[in-house]
Amino acid sequence: MFIGLLSDTHGVFEEPFRKFFEPVDEIWHAGDFGGGYRTIAEIAEFKPTVGVVGNCDERNLMFDYPIYKSFEREGMRILMTHIGGYPGKYDPYARKLIDQFQPDIFVCGHSHILKVVNDQRRNMLVINPGAAGIQGFHLVRTALRFHIDEGRIHDMEVFELERR
Repeated sequence: MFIGLLSDTHGVFEEPFRKFFEPVDEIWHAGDFGGGYRTIAEIAEFKPTVGVVGNCDERNLMFDYPIYKSFEREGMRILMTHIGGYPGKYDPYARKLIDQFQPDIFVCGHSHILKVVNDQRRNMLVINPGAAGIQGFHLVRTALRFHIDEGRIHDMEVFELERR
């Protein structure tokens, strides 16, 4: 399965990201869609989308996009929440979810900083795709895509777009 991953779109889903995600089977969005259901619909009409609500999103989105989501793909357990942190510095709520669900892959957003790190203590890959939108302090807009097959993640690619 080919996955596209983004976060912190804050109401912006432009053509360069569409082109990068064209070959993926599914898009994961780690929160802060922005623009309410308009942005979500734009992404979900393009590709099947799994996502969570972010701290800047309208609360009514929680009916369809909860605060966290635990699911499986190709033999891997995934946990996604917007505010997560990193090994040794997890948000307390995220750490509770990690301990509860024991994912193979933990996906978060919020920081606007692309980071992929292995939590060796928990045998878990932590992925933050950075920010795809134009709101925030980041200078480069980012997203990721990768394959998940038979319990392994591979061929991860980074997309970077200079912020206007």
